[in-house]
Amino acid sequence: MAPQLQPNPLSSMRVLQGDLGALSPALRDFIEQSARLCQPDSLHICDGSEEESRRVLALLEEQGMIKKLTKYENCWLARTDPRDVARVESKTVIVTEEQRDTVPTPTSGTSQLGRWMSEEEFEKAKNLRFPGCMKGRTMYVIPYSMGPVGSPLSKIGVQLTDSPYVVASMRVMTRMGSAVLETLGSEDFVMCLHSVGCPLPLKKSLVNNWPCNPELTLVAHIPDKRQIISFGSGYGGNSLLGKKCFALRIASRIAKEEGWLAEHMLILGITNPEGRKKYIAAAFPSACGKTNLAMMNPSLPGWKVECVGDDIAWMKFDEEGNLRAINPENGFFGVAPGTSVKTNPNAMKTIMKNTIFTNVAETSDGGVCWEGIDEPLPEGVSVTSWKNQPWSPESEEPCAHPNSRFCTPASQCPIIDPEWESPEGVPIEAIIFGGRRPQGVPLVYEAFDWQHGVFVGAAMRSEATAAAEHKGKAIMHDPFAMRPFFGYNFGKYLAHWLSMEHRPQARLPKVFHINWFRKDEQGRFLWPGFGENVRVLEWMFKRVDGEAGVFPSAIGYLPTEGALNVQGLGSINLKELFSISRDFWEQEAREIRRYFEEQVNDDLPFEIEVQLRHLEQRIQQL
Repeated sequence: MAPQLQPNPLSSMRVLQGDLGALSPALRDFIEQSARLCQPDSLHICDGSEEESRRVLALLEEQGMIKKLTKYENCWLARTDPRDVARVESKTVIVTEEQRDTVPTPTSGTSQLGRWMSEEEFEKAKNLRFPGCMKGRTMYVIPYSMGPVGSPLSKIGVQLTDSPYVVASMRVMTRMGSAVLETLGSEDFVMCLHSVGCPLPLKKSLVNNWPCNPELTLVAHIPDKRQIISFGSGYGGNSLLGKKCFALRIASRIAKEEGWLAEHMLILGITNPEGRKKYIAAAFPSACGKTNLAMMNPSLPGWKVECVGDDIAWMKFDEEGNLRAINPENGFFGVAPGTSVKTNPNAMKTIMKNTIFTNVAETSDGGVCWEGIDEPLPEGVSVTSWKNQPWSPESEEPCAHPNSRFCTPASQCPIIDPEWESPEGVPIEAIIFGGRRPQGVPLVYEAFDWQHGVFVGAAMRSEATAAAEHKGKAIMHDPFAMRPFFGYNFGKYLAHWLSMEHRPQARLPKVFHINWFRKDEQGRFLWPGFGENVRVLEWMFKRVDGEAGVFPSAIGYLPTEGALNVQGLGSINLKELFSISRDFWEQEAREIRRYFEEQVNDDLPFEIEVQLRHLEQRIQQL
């Protein structure tokens, strides 16, 4: 049944801010159709100003959704409903005409490489959820740019939402407001519609004053129409639609059509003691140290690391054949637990002002707290957990949710790269893949060539993380750290990566794989990590310049003895750190083959099958 639409909602709807008449016909049409469906009481077109930000934060405080953290400047704490705390992969779908456009056909069971929904099923789901879903609420219109406003690598989206929390967060995470509307003109944009799914008056009381509708949560992407439609969740990854939804799922599909790459990668600049600089992109699954690496304090004298971005990279070859990258985001949406002055001093400095914290613990002196913050509590200061309960170190539950977040402006990072907003992007000379592998995988190795590098990305595996709803420490396949974020069939995605080799004049980056997390038999980490990781980057830096020794192994090039600088590190067991066990790698190759055969099936490119055969042959020679 078609949804019940109001005949002409805009004439009866109060416009609190902005001028509908000044918008392009396409944008006005999108707002009008959505308002007719969702039936909000009023409309607010966001201008992105400081004044608007103050009013939105004051409204959130008045509604009890956020609380001022008096210890810091303009910092706020939100506590969500405990049922709305993470990305919900099981309710995140791509809507296409054919299932195979979205995911390869698995040999049995359901695909682990995305969830498809038919167009008919989606229409039913939308009509069940959206009619009247914004009654009693304001519809905010958020025009935003992914990437610097006006950059040839940037794209524009417009999000309609009934959540002021989303407005406040999108102002941090994207460039949003009037300047974006001016740049947009009558050009195309990605249409994003979001509702928390709680029309007023409420039928049920809220938990923590946090509106959400978890029973009906759905996050849908319609790449053919450049649309994202999200219902029922106020949590970041499900509601800040510029983030994973646009910047990865929709953008990866646009990138395939236009010949570029949209990837789940940090971007950093590294400068050696002689003042020469290179840019590196790196893909790790959530909670594998991506933000820590992007904001590293190097331990080696004279080396400098600067941050372009900590999560997403859009990369395109320029006319000279250089792979140029921008960070499409404007802020960091980082996992709080484990962040400390020891693990990431630069993140700790970044979040001391203008930051929205979600589901961390609160201290009685107006500060924040989480597991691994490594700061002793001052005497007499007590802690309230993310569930708004008194908490002590003896409590059974953690004080902060494992996926609690800080949402903070990237410009505040003390080591933000001077070129982080360069419209043409920065030149990428190396790409790193990695994951959390306690056993078997060496600290670092280099791919033999581009095709082998694409295979290494495709074969990535890592311990599961808190950013999604998975539990426990199982080793999961996470190709390119993109498994939850592919916007189209993974086999076609691999073919797209392989095609980069055939770009005219393409100067392909070297590809590496790292594993900071290998443990010895006693369960202790073999590598100190954090600032010492610059030693691995130093070796890569030299490899890009054709320096530093390597020798071929079954899995890739390894550093020759003495090539990796471990001076001053004390007793590092390099033999164990770089050992390659035939038993382990036979099992690893079997797992990779099973995954490719079951999950990618007929869509696996021939070149990747050849790379797997070569790996199996090399392992037999160990």
